[in-house]
Amino acid sequence: MPGRPSQAPPFTPSAPSPYTPPPWPSPEAGAPASLLDPGTERDPHPLYRTLRGRFPLVYDEPFGAWLISRYADVRAALADPRLVAPSPGPVPAHGGAYRALASSALRDQVTAALRAGVERTAHVLASRLASRPEADLVADFCQWLPAAAAVAALGLPYEDTARVHAWCRTGLDHLGGRRPGLDAYLLPHVVRRRAHPGDDLLSVLCAARPDGHPLPDEAVTGLAGTVLGAAGETTARALASFLSGLLDHPRALGLIRDRPELAGAAWEESLRRDPPLQIVARRALEPIGPIPEGATVACLLGAAGRDPARFADPDRYDIFRADRGDLAYGSGQYYCPGAPLARLTAEAGLRALLTVLPDLRRAPGSRPRPEGLVSRSPRTLPVCPS
Repeated sequence: MPGRPSQAPPFTPSAPSPYTPPPWPSPEAGAPASLLDPGTERDPHPLYRTLRGRFPLVYDEPFGAWLISRYADVRAALADPRLVAPSPGPVPAHGGAYRALASSALRDQVTAALRAGVERTAHVLASRLASRPEADLVADFCQWLPAAAAVAALGLPYEDTARVHAWCRTGLDHLGGRRPGLDAYLLPHVVRRRAHPGDDLLSVLCAARPDGHPLPDEAVTGLAGTVLGAAGETTARALASFLSGLLDHPRALGLIRDRPELAGAAWEESLRRDPPLQIVARRALEPIGPIPEGATVACLLGAAGRDPARFADPDRYDIFRADRGDLAYGSGQYYCPGAPLARLTAEAGLRALLTVLPDLRRAPGSRPRPEGLVSRSPRTLPVCPS
C-alpha cells in the first residue's frame, strides 16, 4: 500500500562497472523455459523469477539470445561499450554533440515551451472525454497525447497532427532514426522560424549556438526528430501502464489528486514495475565470458525492475518507494534524451485527467491485462469519465 516504507537499504547511484557475466549454470541445473514458450507473453514474471534466481545468464536458443535478468547485470550491460545496439543505423556528423544538446535542451533550456504544449494538449484531449459515458484511455488519450503534445511544443501546424502521429508510432526512435520525408516536412518550418522566430521549441533550436554558430538545418531537423521520437509508441505504452497502475490503486490516485507533486514518483514507480520495453537487445563486439563475439544479449528490463536483491517487496506498487532504479530509458550512450519529455507528458496528462475528470475510474467488467513480450502494456483501458 502507498505509504508503507520500503525495507531495502538506501541506494546510492553510481556508474556501473563493465559487465561481468555471472557464473555459467552447471549442466545439472537443467534449462529454463524459453521466452517464446506458451504463457510467457501472458505473464512473464514467473519465468523472470526463475531466471534471476537460478539462471542469471543463460542462452535462450528459441529466442536466439543470451538472457540477463538481475538488476546489477542489466544496468552494467546497458552501459558497457562492448555491448551495442544491434542496428543503430547511420549516425549524422557530430551526432553525439547534437544528442547532448537535445538532452540539455529538454532538461533545461526549453522546459517552458515543452510544458505549454503538453499541458494544452492534455487538457484538450481530456475535455473530449468528459461527455462520454465510457471511453478507452489507450485509444483516446495515451496514443494521441505524446505526439500531439510534441507537435504543439514544436509549433507545428495542428492539422498535421495525424501525419506526425503516424511517423511517431511507426518510424521514429530517440537515436535519430526517421522515416523518409520527415526532414523534407520539417525543413520549410525551420526556414520560417529562422526568419520569424516564436516562443516554440523549433524556434529555440534554430536560435541555439552551441559553438558560437547557428546549428545547420539538418541538425535542427535531427533534434526535432529526437523530440518526436520521444513522443512515439514507447511513451504511449508507458503512459498506458502508468494510468492503469493508478486506476488499480485508487488510494495512490487519491493521494496524487490531493498532492500533485507525487505524480513524478508514481511515474518512476510505474517505469520500474511495468516498463514499456521489457527487453532491450545488445550485440557483443567481442567475447564476454561465455558470450561469443556477435551474439545477441537480451537485457530483461522487466525482470531487473523486480529484482528482490535490489528492491524490497519488488512486486508491490509503492509511490513512496525510496528509490525506483534508472533502467527504463536506457543508460550510457543509449540513454534516451527524450526521457524528460516522456515524464512531463505523463505528469501533465495525469493532472489534466484529474482536473477535467475528477471521478475517473475503471469501467465495470473485465480488466484487460498487459500484452506483449518485448513491448508490454495494456492495449485497452476502458474507463468511466464521470
